[in-house]
Amino acid sequence: MKHVMSSVALLTLLALGGGAPALAQDTVPGADLAELLAMAKAHNPEYASMRQEAQAASERVVMAGALMDPKFRVEWMDITQGGTQSPTLSPSGTGSTQYTIMQDLPWWGKRDLKRAIATQEAQRVHGRAHGTWADLAAQVKTTHAQRYFLHNTRQLTQELLDLTNHLAQLTQVRYAGGLALQQDAIRAQVEQTTLQTELVALESQARQADARLNTLLARPASAPLAVPGSLPVLPSVATLDADVLLARVRQRNPQLFSENAGIQAAELSRALSLKNRYPDFTLAITPTQMQSRIKEWSLMLEMNIPLQQGTRRAQEREAQAMLAAAQSRREAVANQVAADVADNLAAVQAAQRTEQLTTSSLLPQAELTFQSALAGYENGKLDFATLLEAQRQIRQARLGQLKAHVDAHTRVAELEKLLGEAL
Repeated sequence: MKHVMSSVALLTLLALGGGAPALAQDTVPGADLAELLAMAKAHNPEYASMRQEAQAASERVVMAGALMDPKFRVEWMDITQGGTQSPTLSPSGTGSTQYTIMQDLPWWGKRDLKRAIATQEAQRVHGRAHGTWADLAAQVKTTHAQRYFLHNTRQLTQELLDLTNHLAQLTQVRYAGGLALQQDAIRAQVEQTTLQTELVALESQARQADARLNTLLARPASAPLAVPGSLPVLPSVATLDADVLLARVRQRNPQLFSENAGIQAAELSRALSLKNRYPDFTLAITPTQMQSRIKEWSLMLEMNIPLQQGTRRAQEREAQAMLAAAQSRREAVANQVAADVADNLAAVQAAQRTEQLTTSSLLPQAELTFQSALAGYENGKLDFATLLEAQRQIRQARLGQLKAHVDAHTRVAELEKLLGEAL
């Protein structure tokens, strides 16, 4: 009997101390977060699409500031020479041939404004691409943290199942010796079945998390992944200062950057709409060929007359309304970002305090309770239900400790998403 109790106590200490470290798996990704982020950046199709859109927007800057292509026109005059010959298009056989080269020229400053608008639009798309990466990185970090949580929860559950199996053996020995009720053995079997059911559910959740991560990495959903490694060190308290962090987010947030570029583009569009009050020009030069020689040169200047002032005033009002809309949208985004920062920062701090309290107080108390219950059951002073409850308290404390640790990292990932870079 004492030998059985010693074995149970040894298993209890092993369960409280955690399992053996997992074997290194270098052949497949999944253990190292930095490697996962690099793979997502290189292979995720959504982020690749946004990078290509940003590249396309940058190319539009060149097109926006360019002049229209010149036009070339040929006119054949008197192709029958007063009816004395058959029609001909040979320059030397017509009365005269005019060659006209025309170039459209916008009003001064319009090209610069169009180029500046395209530049800001490109900046806006680049901001969206940066935001796509920030969101993707947050998803990878969160999924990695979930896999870490599920892996360690499965380990903890398996350790407790092993302990419960040995406790069930103990109850059988005590029941055979008339020292325990049959009800104790039944309760041990129920606890075994409960833990086995939880392991099945955890295995399913782990496969789902693996599939989500593989999707983010553009890999087949069932592709193998290594056991997740440890989570990175949390940022320092100084880094998580509310005022400092909010100031950084206002400067670096990809969505705010994109909205600021949108405001700049709207302001430039309004300036361009005011420029449309002035005419655009067409300049043309025309050499005239008679027989085989250029005999005349003509110069032509054409301009449109901006008479449709109602249309232009509508364009100006439209530009002003779009500017006001961009400013309101930016204010709404800024308010939402500030709220998200406060929410996630409070959650990080709460998770850290919870983990600290669990580690320093709740878990040691639960361990002492279990040791006392185990000794009481061995001496026949406590029933098996009390021992199982003490075991559950240890499991809940360790799960709470693990959950608080993972929650803090998940919230930090959200803060880094808002910031657009690592803390």
